[in-house]
Amino acid sequence: MNEFKRIAVKIGSNVLTRPDGTLDITRMSALVDQLAALHRSGVEVIMVTSGAVASGRSEMKRSVGQRHLDSVSARQLFSAVGQAKLINRYYELFRDHDIVCGQVLTTKENFATRQHYLNQKHCMEVMLENGVIPIVNENDTISVTELMFTDNDELSGLIATMMSTDALIILSNIDGVYDGDPQLPESRVITDIYPENDLNSDSFIQSKKSTCGRGGMGTKYRISQKVADEGIAVVIANGRRDNILLAITSGRHDVPFTTFHPSTRPTSSVKKWIAHSEGFAKGEIHVNEGAMKALTSPQASSLLPVGVTKVVGEFEKDDIVRIVAPDGHTFAVGRIGCDSTRATALAGKQGGKPLIHYDYLYIE
Repeated sequence: MNEFKRIAVKIGSNVLTRPDGTLDITRMSALVDQLAALHRSGVEVIMVTSGAVASGRSEMKRSVGQRHLDSVSARQLFSAVGQAKLINRYYELFRDHDIVCGQVLTTKENFATRQHYLNQKHCMEVMLENGVIPIVNENDTISVTELMFTDNDELSGLIATMMSTDALIILSNIDGVYDGDPQLPESRVITDIYPENDLNSDSFIQSKKSTCGRGGMGTKYRISQKVADEGIAVVIANGRRDNILLAITSGRHDVPFTTFHPSTRPTSSVKKWIAHSEGFAKGEIHVNEGAMKALTSPQASSLLPVGVTKVVGEFEKDDIVRIVAPDGHTFAVGRIGCDSTRATALAGKQGGKPLIHYDYLYIE
């Protein structure tokens, strides 16, 4: 029935909520029915769900005497109330199918170190091995400002690569990536995007963010390209279409959606982690033209001290750092093999071990 053995499904706020901000229980139930059918057919399912803040906000509207809150306090309050409401609803819906689900709350910091990353992965592997569906969401009660993911699209990309899924399905309230403004009648959904395609996304991706969530199509496009580059198929589809998950996983094409076809280049698990780690970078390594050409060439190359022109920031051994080109743009990230003091002392010198070994380097 299905070509996938393990999938991650991200469900956006605009799929789960009505225009007034309340949870759309009918839509939630329909999606759970599809996920349950996939689970019964042998597909391992990981959910990444939005909706906690929106759910909590609608619940707190009933509160009498609620004082004015700043944006951070409001987010923490709404997520604390809404997460309990959201997971309880999922629990009840999956229980009707005799399926157990479990809550996994995470933060950006849980992906910042390799050990935390592996601990989280092990937890979810144990859940899947025991027939439990992990339901993942950002812990908005403690994630604020720079500690937050861009949105759950970013989180779903991290989860898909961490768990080595066959596919990531991103459900929104739009049918996919369009070749123009989705509001215009002449615009059409681009059904297939391949690794070699350069679609110049800025020319047709709308920068407008969703009404309920923090993300938009620009983020979805960027995350989808990165995940597909790591060997995982990505689908962007409309979660409000009936049986959309079953259509995607069974290979039907009678409904529109966009598929980002995966790269066939092998990528190690360490590089998959590093690929999504730029947001956790503790410093920068600036390099000269020769070093940049060597690192971006088809031949595997490590970053040697002789190619370094400047070290910025304070970091420890094994921290993630950005690699910056002579023109100032970041073109790679990697796990550094020494602290910032040692890196500064070695910068520009001949000989010595690589500052970043090729196995721990990801070229963007």
